[in-house]
Amino acid sequence: MGKIILYAAIIPLVVWTLESLRLDTLFKKNRQAQIKLLYVFMSLALSYLIVNCLYDFSFYFRSLV
Repeated sequence: MGKIILYAAIIPLVVWTLESLRLDTLFKKNRQAQIKLLYVFMSLALSYLIVNCLYDFSFYFRSLV
């Protein structure tokens, strides 16, 4: 249940952050579908890494206490 809450909080932050990269300048013109798909894949991958990192840290700090 904890990971679902973290995903719900992290995914919008990652999407908001990725929008600032302006990756559309790296693509050829009229490739909006590919750009959107790249954003989806990158946001899911980054969210997965961030959530698992936070989740592992929480288990590590619980074991210390």
